Amino acid sequence: MSTDAMASAPSSDFPLRYDVQYPDSLNRVLNNPFLFWIKWILAIPHLAILYVLGLVVWVVVVIAFFSILFTKKYPRGMYDFAVNYMRWQANVYAYIFMLRDEYPPFSWDAGQYPVTLETTYQDEMSRFAPLYKWIFVIPNLIVWYLVAIVAVVLWVVAGFAILFTGKFPRGMFDFIVGTSRWYHRAYMYGFYLMTDKYPPFSMK
Repeated sequence: MSTDAMASAPSSDFPLRYDVQYPDSLNRVLNNPFLFWIKWILAIPHLAILYVLGLVVWVVVVIAFFSILFTKKYPRGMYDFAVNYMRWQANVYAYIFMLRDEYPPFSWDAGQYPVTLETTYQDEMSRFAPLYKWIFVIPNLIVWYLVAIVAVVLWVVAGFAILFTGKFPRGMFDFIVGTSRWYHRAYMYGFYLMTDKYPPFSMK
């Protein structure tokens, strides 16, 4: 599946584009409040790989931290590695949180799953921003956590809707995707140090 064939992410001046293609229908067995854990079990190989890759990403972030301090550059290869990790993670999360039924590929290449996660590389970074980004992002994350609580409630309700109708209510789907979009933006700025653009207090 090409990137053009997938739903394009909403426009934003933030350098991360994230979206999940809305499914026409979902499996009533795998996506209901009583059996949702089956997908988590099926995704264990992915989760194990992501755990290891996540450890590597944090090493990358530490190296990038010092690189930005001394050169104002995020090493491009390390940046691409972090983006690829985020994309693989986004694919798996879309699967286990009932947004898609297709089993995610063991790959981080773009265009292989109906999830879009693309970023724009920043050629020059603010030298001292890594020293305070993790503090500045705290208010953003506090609001996000409140939004995420609502998203969890909607996710449970959506599970019952899928059980009876085979469909994820579109408004709830968009809200949960928006919550995920907010999460990825906050982490890209505050913890992965991949942009100097402050994430918006927005799901769009």
